[in-house]
Amino acid sequence: MAKKKNKAWVWVLLCIVVASGAGVWWLYKSGFRLNEPTYIYIDTDDTVDSIAQKVEQRANPEEMRVFHLYAGLLNLKERIRTGRYEVSGDMTMLNFIRNIRNHNEKPIMLVVPSTRTMEAMAGKLASQLMVDSASIDQYLKDATNIKAMGYTKESLPGMFIPNTYEVYWDISIKKLMERMQKENERFWNEERLGKLKEVSEYAGEEMTKEKVITLAAIVDSETANDREKPDIAALYMNRMRKEMPLQSDPTVIFALKDFTIRRVLHEHLKVDSPYNTYRNAGLPPGPIRVPSIAGIDAVLNHANNNYIYMCAKEDFSGTHNFAVTYAEHLLNAARYVKALNKRGIH
Repeated sequence: MAKKKNKAWVWVLLCIVVASGAGVWWLYKSGFRLNEPTYIYIDTDDTVDSIAQKVEQRANPEEMRVFHLYAGLLNLKERIRTGRYEVSGDMTMLNFIRNIRNHNEKPIMLVVPSTRTMEAMAGKLASQLMVDSASIDQYLKDATNIKAMGYTKESLPGMFIPNTYEVYWDISIKKLMERMQKENERFWNEERLGKLKEVSEYAGEEMTKEKVITLAAIVDSETANDREKPDIAALYMNRMRKEMPLQSDPTVIFALKDFTIRRVLHEHLKVDSPYNTYRNAGLPPGPIRVPSIAGIDAVLNHANNNYIYMCAKEDFSGTHNFAVTYAEHLLNAARYVKALNKRGIH
């Protein structure tokens, strides 16, 4: 009888051990039912409860009670770290919470675009980052910040090199701008800087890095066709060499700050602004947009031509008819004006 009781207790203990082990195993292995990774974004105002809500909505967890258990055991409330955290099907809830505590976040691929204004740049960056656009815009308008970065209000657009960069979603504005400065320095390598002498000789004046950027911004504003850009760059430097006004319509539009203008009229050319290249000789005081890499390289690797004039093609293809003489240019312009009138573009 005693032996039977002992055996019963052994089985009970064995069941308890097995059950406990299964429970521990379940707690340890509990994770997410996902076929592909997803991401949880944790902001400065997130709490354990709001994180739990995001996990439940996006990560298809096997058991949310496990999240709350580990969040309590690991004191997540006091160790919430902002960032973009990856969640995958082979990840446990324990690893996910540890990643948050340890700030083991996943970077994003930040697209820095070619924008017309710094306000637009702030909006584009903020749409991909934790920081809001108003904060970026304010930072970029602060004279102290601009000076500390080594730029002026006019030259600041030239700091940004449009490309895709790996950064953390919760990067601070200051660190982001430091990164942009480093990328700018990396872009302006010895090869590109070495071309400034030849470009200066072609333009008939010293072409600094800043001037190349300013001209590249005009080239980019004239066309989206990268194959045309070296010809347009050469055309403007031909004008510079002959001490002719650049007479670039995009500079007038920039001066007016009205990017809805589709047809620059004589009344627009009267705007009193250093950016109006119809009234002022030479390059404007700074880039009229953040120039593209293609635009910058088009200036550094400009074509060799005799073009002085250009006019948008009447087929609205986004390309241009080029001319050496003014008489030829007038014929091109007449065809374009006719096409504008036919479409009712005023």
